[in-house]
Amino acid sequence: MSNWAELALQPDARQLTLPRFLADVVERHTTREAIRFGDETLTYDELGTRVLRLARAMVASGIRSGSHVAVHMANRPEWIVTTFAAAMTGAVVIPVNTFATPEERDYILEHGDAEVLILQKSLLKRDFLDELLQTHGELAQQQPGVVRLAALPDLHSIFCLGIDDDVGAIESFSNLDARADAVAQARVEQCARDISPDDEAMIIYTSGTTARPKGVLHAHRAPVIQSWRFAEYMDLGPHDRVWTAQPFFWTAGIAMSLGATLASGATLLLQETFDAGDALDCIESQRATTLLAWPHQEKAMAEQALSEQGISEQALSEQGTSAARDLSSVRKIEFASPLAALAGLQSDIWGTYGSYGLSETFTLFSALPASAPANLRARTSGKPLPGMSVRIVDPAGGGEVASGEPGEIAVKGLTFMLGYYKVDPQLYLDDEGYFRTKDGGHIDDDGYLHWTGRLSNLIKTGGANVSPAEVDEALLDYPGLRATVTLGVDHPTLGEAIVLCAVPSGSEPPAVEDLKAHLKKKLAAYKLPRTIMFFGNDDVAYTGNQKIQVDPIRDAAMKRLCEQRTEIAGHVYGG
Repeated sequence: MSNWAELALQPDARQLTLPRFLADVVERHTTREAIRFGDETLTYDELGTRVLRLARAMVASGIRSGSHVAVHMANRPEWIVTTFAAAMTGAVVIPVNTFATPEERDYILEHGDAEVLILQKSLLKRDFLDELLQTHGELAQQQPGVVRLAALPDLHSIFCLGIDDDVGAIESFSNLDARADAVAQARVEQCARDISPDDEAMIIYTSGTTARPKGVLHAHRAPVIQSWRFAEYMDLGPHDRVWTAQPFFWTAGIAMSLGATLASGATLLLQETFDAGDALDCIESQRATTLLAWPHQEKAMAEQALSEQGISEQALSEQGTSAARDLSSVRKIEFASPLAALAGLQSDIWGTYGSYGLSETFTLFSALPASAPANLRARTSGKPLPGMSVRIVDPAGGGEVASGEPGEIAVKGLTFMLGYYKVDPQLYLDDEGYFRTKDGGHIDDDGYLHWTGRLSNLIKTGGANVSPAEVDEALLDYPGLRATVTLGVDHPTLGEAIVLCAVPSGSEPPAVEDLKAHLKKKLAAYKLPRTIMFFGNDDVAYTGNQKIQVDPIRDAAMKRLCEQRTEIAGHVYGG
């Protein structure tokens, strides 16, 4: 067991807070490059200085221990600085999903009791500031720094990155930063020293099996421990340059990408949005050694690299053709990735898929080192990590099953959440404090966990969780529909593709494009169905309470996808 893990199990591990973590990595790697974002670079020392200054400004603005600060930004240096600065004051950080619709954004702000919102003005075609003003027009008539919204009663301050002047009640980010001189550095440092590893640090909103996302409340110790763990298990070091497409508003982006890179003294290569060509430019020019992306993104990059030279993936594998892109610096990527061949990797010596984790455990619960034998990584999810406990239970009765028998994975331990925000623990914990994950699995005689799939109907697509109920709920008021069922069907790169099955209420179904436009207004992009198909009322089976039976319509949907050779994200069903 490594030193940090031993310390993590001690009762007074006071270094396991986000401010202490940042201070540790800054002290260790002072002049090394921590962040590269386009032409902007930050050394570890510069990152620490910026965080400390913004923390002083936050205290001057009334942010205190226990304040709830929402951060609505993409993967950029300001997200990192803002999050660590808020943590230094003792505030609770609420990352806001940049894919969220205005309605979803407001739900997170309202449910999370956000008192301060810090956002960037725009991202690609989205203008977050305009969306906020359109939803809450009264902000434009209010005085700077005086936010009064009946729909968001706790919100009292909004700061926006990317504007030079205040817009109504919304202040510029530079205005916030300018207040730092009003607060002494020693005061903020004392705030940081007063924080305990058990204090509330973050509320991560992630889709569950219900229509509304759950707020997963974590203590400081969880992201810190997982950052050190990922650095060790991925075998990262100061020489590494880590390119990531994992968003910071989810736990993997925070611990696996950001935290692990800082813990190892490596350099994090940031891009706000994913574009295959831009990603390749960055990976190639910055000599990235480690790539963290979802399979469909890796596939898109490989296809882009090959298309630039006019060759096929088959030619690459059969003839050993090299793409024009120089990816020879990449050494840490899943061997199954199509980018591995472009990087010239010859064998499977590194991979992170031999693991199991949840948002509720801030990612890793069990894992194998990335350098473990490939056959072991391929067939197991590793062993429970220090401080974590697992048991396999009967999904129906809840009793523990015999060793080796399949059942539902139940977990608890050191990095387990403090709880679902505003939800009674009795609703999700058993009598012994275990959390039933709704994931199937078993533990073998050697103590390795084997994850076998979801026991619920939660859709996992492109690395994100999507609730079918949320998609169906978005169509409850849509005219011309009797019922809908949202399904996840197996997909080689997405994991699952979202398919909407709809039963029209009349003889003519609604126009597909109209349905898509309606859903686009209500749902984040990653929640949108990849394809929509209609079924007659006589073609589906109903339960006693007139809900569509899922299994028969799933079979019918798969049959139609195959018969029609439907193409979804590069995969042809039945082909």
